[in-house]
Amino acid sequence: VPLFPRAFFWLVSLLLASLIWFVSVHLSDREDAKLQYGLLVFGAAVSVLLQEAFRFAYFKLLKKADEGLATISEDGRSPISLRQMAYVSGLSFGIISGVFSVINILADSIGPGIVGIHGDSPYYFITSAFLTMALVLLHTFWGVIFFDACERRRYWCLGLVVASHLLTSGL
Repeated sequence: VPLFPRAFFWLVSLLLASLIWFVSVHLSDREDAKLQYGLLVFGAAVSVLLQEAFRFAYFKLLKKADEGLATISEDGRSPISLRQMAYVSGLSFGIISGVFSVINILADSIGPGIVGIHGDSPYYFITSAFLTMALVLLHTFWGVIFFDACERRRYWCLGLVVASHLLTSGL
């Protein structure tokens, strides 16, 4: 199961969330700081919900592909297990989100001045690297739990994944 199709699904969800946020910011009063902060929180929540919706759409797509592979195989079983698909899906989701979060940090590293010279933390880059690594791992775990919950129809696990994703993004 290749990593790139799942990363594409994540990118499309990010594009849609960005468009929703962009339109909502331009249709609102830009001078109202409280409203702009609320729109930022709204944009983050919409982004998480769209990511989870696209995770579900990708699960459905892989499930159909898995059924197709099972029908054409000689022994009637799919050559790829659901756990493998869930792991690769979550890992690719995490990798692409990690790449996006690291790009801004890398842009800071080549900018004028040095981070930490005026009282900022000198551990900015190492802390950012560890946070990015943690988010990649979280996305991997969320993918595995989400796929398993969809397969076994455990809706409380789906809610747990979405709620923990919202909580993490809110932090």
